[in-house]
Amino acid sequence: MLRSFLIYLSKAAWAQNMVTRWKIAWRTASRFVAGTKVEDAIRAIRELNAKNINVTLDHLGENTSTPEEASEATSEILATLDEIKKEGVRANVSIKLTQIGLGLDEKLCAENLERILSRARDNGNFVRIDMEDTPYTDKTLNLHAQMRKKGYQKVGTVLQSYLYRTEADARKLLADQTPIRLVKGAYQEPADKAFPKKADVDANYDLLVKIMMDAALANNSPRISADGLFPPIPAIGTHDEKRIEFAKQYAAKVGLPKEALEFQMLYGIRRDLQDQLVKEGYPVRVYVPFGTHWYPYFMRRLAERPANVWFFISNFLRK
Repeated sequence: MLRSFLIYLSKAAWAQNMVTRWKIAWRTASRFVAGTKVEDAIRAIRELNAKNINVTLDHLGENTSTPEEASEATSEILATLDEIKKEGVRANVSIKLTQIGLGLDEKLCAENLERILSRARDNGNFVRIDMEDTPYTDKTLNLHAQMRKKGYQKVGTVLQSYLYRTEADARKLLADQTPIRLVKGAYQEPADKAFPKKADVDANYDLLVKIMMDAALANNSPRISADGLFPPIPAIGTHDEKRIEFAKQYAAKVGLPKEALEFQMLYGIRRDLQDQLVKEGYPVRVYVPFGTHWYPYFMRRLAERPANVWFFISNFLRK
């Protein structure tokens, strides 16, 4: 019930207008968001790189409402790619397609996406296309496939284990050696599209991990690049220690080298676990969001774990 309500609030304009005026909201959100400017994000990346942790940088934004907003968001992502190259940090980028116009016009979105992928190719970098809620799943995968056919190979996507369809999607993507970031899913979905029980989501997550690792082995176990920009095929995006342990054990069982998988976590969450995995010799990448459009991301982080809600409330009461 609480999770559903918080996800509803993440899309409610009236709630965004109210919450973003609270200083305490930003103070709490800054636990999960590196800052509002790219300079803040670069500083966070340097701190993580110093700990041998790679980064995926996300200039926050989604659901733009005009072509002009979509074009502006695209320009901001291009500037982010340029800043990464200029500063020489170990980071690639993640984008949401509704940020660059998918909710407005697929052709417009495709044009903006190609601009981004072209700049990434020129800069020698990688782009991860994030996955949003199910009205956009097919459109996202179709645009990803369209770009791959155009020759943009340094692009991957995200799959969500709470969807029934994901096993079929994963097998199709892996046949093309697409790098996949596997997450559980952070949106509210109907029971005819997503597993309603956590145990089923977890079981499907483990199955998908096996499928991704088997595909990596079948393709000679491509490793993470030496500069940390290009990920291996399987990216295990979770803070769930049971899922992480399963992935480690299965990789060891089938002989997948540590450098041929990657654990991915969110900025500000389970830093202890990030450090431990690095000590064990696994590649670790942290998803670092920044920008002024932090509200929807923040609300989804609250929805994921009740502890995050109590963290927010305790800070609110201390203001």
